[in-house]
Amino acid sequence: MNDIITTKQLTMHFRSCDALRGVDLTIKPGTVFALLGENGAGKTTLIRILTGFQKPTSGSCRVCDIDPTSQPLEVRCKIGYVSDAPALYDWMSVAEIGWFAASIYGGDFHSTYLDSIRRYELPADRKIRHLSKGQRAKVSLSLAIAHDPELLILDEPTSGLDPMVRRDFLESMIDRAASGRTVFLSSHQISEVERVADTIAILHEGRLRICCPLSELKDSVVELTISLDDPLVTVPTLPDPAEVLREETYGRQRRVVVRNYQSDMHTVLTSAPGVAGVSARDLSLEEIFIAYTDGSSPSRNQEHPAKSMV
Repeated sequence: MNDIITTKQLTMHFRSCDALRGVDLTIKPGTVFALLGENGAGKTTLIRILTGFQKPTSGSCRVCDIDPTSQPLEVRCKIGYVSDAPALYDWMSVAEIGWFAASIYGGDFHSTYLDSIRRYELPADRKIRHLSKGQRAKVSLSLAIAHDPELLILDEPTSGLDPMVRRDFLESMIDRAASGRTVFLSSHQISEVERVADTIAILHEGRLRICCPLSELKDSVVELTISLDDPLVTVPTLPDPAEVLREETYGRQRRVVVRNYQSDMHTVLTSAPGVAGVSARDLSLEEIFIAYTDGSSPSRNQEHPAKSMV
């Protein structure tokens, strides 16, 4: 099957900043893809380009095998979208807004929408203005998936929701991916993403730092605690394919977050003069995210991630 999303050297320059700086991205169909990044990292800008609401400064992209810059309406017919602050007609009832949207999509949209609001136990006759934030999110999701889109894009969809609603919301995304559809989830709620995502990408200051399966990412990153006889001891540089993401020194201990750390490197470190011992531990996704985006990363001012320098 063709990739559901591809971008090549996508850039977006605004007067005051570069929101995207050469983003290359490939997303396979039938997955839950999570885009992580701090506020201002460029996540929403990327989504606006993918949905045809923003033309990039340079580069190209395809969504559902369509170019959103030249065919934005065709792309929007293929996808569903839920934002963190859904724009709904407050004067309509839950049932009425479904009927209104069905006039645009046709087909089985209305019956599918009614099934969805019944499943979410939403009051069909209640006005949108009288719904809680969680209920509004469920209405938005019901509208977004009623035409069974190939791709569902969620931009911070669980912001401000209570834990129970967030859990139900995200677990429904797993069911959707299991049916062969694709979910693109943009969020900074990392613990939630870790429960549902197949593939993780980290966007930092407009650059894509990493994109790979979640299991592969967690298996490849460790934190080393290097005990030194003297704080001034020089630790050997790790060879390729090791990539140092973050390092800090506390007296005679040096903590280093490394990707692609291998057993032969462990031998090099432990046998180095002045090194008293080396221990390694696995990291959570949140800790890995911090290592890629924190200011103490040795690669923070480089175009590409560092490969060595411990």
